[in-house]
Amino acid sequence: MKDRIYVCHTYYHVYVTFLKELALSADKRGQATLLLSRMSIDFEQLKDRVEATGLFERVLEYDEKHHSCFPELAKYKRDRGNIVFNMFFRILFTKKLARLNAPYVPVDFREYRDIYVFCDSDPVGYYLNWKRIPYHAVEDGLNTLVHIDAARYDNRGHFGMKVFFSQKLNLIFIQNGYGKYCIDMEVNDIAAIPYPCPKYIQVPRQTLVDRLTAEDKDLILRAFIRDKEALERQIAAGSQVNDKILILTEPLCTLDVRERIFRDLARRYGKEGTVFLKPHPRDLLDYRRLFAEYPQFDPTVPMEMLNFFPGLRFRKVVSVLTEIKAIQFADEAVRLGPDFLDKYEDPSVHRQNEMI
Repeated sequence: MKDRIYVCHTYYHVYVTFLKELALSADKRGQATLLLSRMSIDFEQLKDRVEATGLFERVLEYDEKHHSCFPELAKYKRDRGNIVFNMFFRILFTKKLARLNAPYVPVDFREYRDIYVFCDSDPVGYYLNWKRIPYHAVEDGLNTLVHIDAARYDNRGHFGMKVFFSQKLNLIFIQNGYGKYCIDMEVNDIAAIPYPCPKYIQVPRQTLVDRLTAEDKDLILRAFIRDKEALERQIAAGSQVNDKILILTEPLCTLDVRERIFRDLARRYGKEGTVFLKPHPRDLLDYRRLFAEYPQFDPTVPMEMLNFFPGLRFRKVVSVLTEIKAIQFADEAVRLGPDFLDKYEDPSVHRQNEMI
């Protein structure tokens, strides 16, 4: 039996996977499989760079398919206005989505002793529960469940009954610790989560970072940074600039509203210093063209990796909803939060926890 496999949907997931593997003793490294789902992000040449590190036994790509790829599933997603009818069609949807994804799964998950899945809300979670394969879920981002309890939000109304259908009967599927075959779910900070789940286990990500050696950090940088020398030159040039402000973009709202949000933020914080942008990996707005006047970091590099460059220092880092507690390269970190976003978007869209 093979040892471990990690199913990752974003660059940040791969970064956390590196942290978990590098926390193991040297004799246990190099035995895991890394599975890169291309459903929601283009990993470009990451596979080749990860393979070159030798940290994983295998690195594979996975053509996971969103339910929208199967037009025949649309009829099961319609609201019938009745909990009984809705539940009946949801049961059908759950099994059919898993079955339709089966041909695209590139591994036999039963061959692995431990399976770690980031975003088990994606079809892989449906597939594993359909196949009755136990797995470990992992929190999507840093303190994601603190800000958005997606399981409860997506299943608001008769939540307890839906959990019973998922956790006990395996007739439907609920993510984030409520699936029958989810063994547990790793989260960063249980105490901060408004609605705890019995399957949550605390694995602080800062603890994993603190264990890294200089060699470990260099290995991570080699995997994630497409052009390390260019980034180092950019950092060196930036070090000559006083009062640097880093704005983290996010895939918020529609593209036109998103452009307005970050245009407003660039003007606002440009009064305090020189603005730099760090586009989010899943942000499809063309910042290179639309915000060409601002220096920008590679979108594919997780922002936490900037902590590894001792010569990089910002006076302030600004985000809208992104959690920024892990940032150590700034004197001040500002998370504007939902109150700020209320001015640009219907609050019901981003205040999910308040709607549970």
